[in-house]
Amino acid sequence: DYNSILLKALADRLAEAYAEYLHQQVRTNYWGHVSDETLSNDDLINEKYQGVRPAPGYPACPDHTQKELLFELLDVKNNTGIELTSGLTMYPASSVSGFYYAHPDSQYFVVGKINQQQLEDYALRKGVSIEAARKALRPNLDD
Repeated sequence: DYNSILLKALADRLAEAYAEYLHQQVRTNYWGHVSDETLSNDDLINEKYQGVRPAPGYPACPDHTQKELLFELLDVKNNTGIELTSGLTMYPASSVSGFYYAHPDSQYFVVGKINQQQLEDYALRKGVSIEAARKALRPNLDD
């Protein structure tokens, strides 16, 4: 049991580390506007880089259903073998997903409580029922 727990923890850390590495590669080699980036580990921890990498299910992007669109657009299952469970968790568990935003003023934020009017607007813009939007955003609802 102990070895299994350690292996899973190591796999999770490696997935997160590789996501950070890919973000650094995108910032410096593909976006091209920060090719001279030389950040210390403390700078990385304090998010001194340009752009952000929010992920569905986290405070800046609480709706896990966004992963469905991401997986569809990138054909994730066929390209990587990673799947979404019925509860929208990624399998294997040591997987990460996110969106890259390059704008220099991009920053992480927390989506606060959502009132009924905002919920209805979100459902309308997303093209889903109020109940589907309510289910996706339940932790953020201002009931």
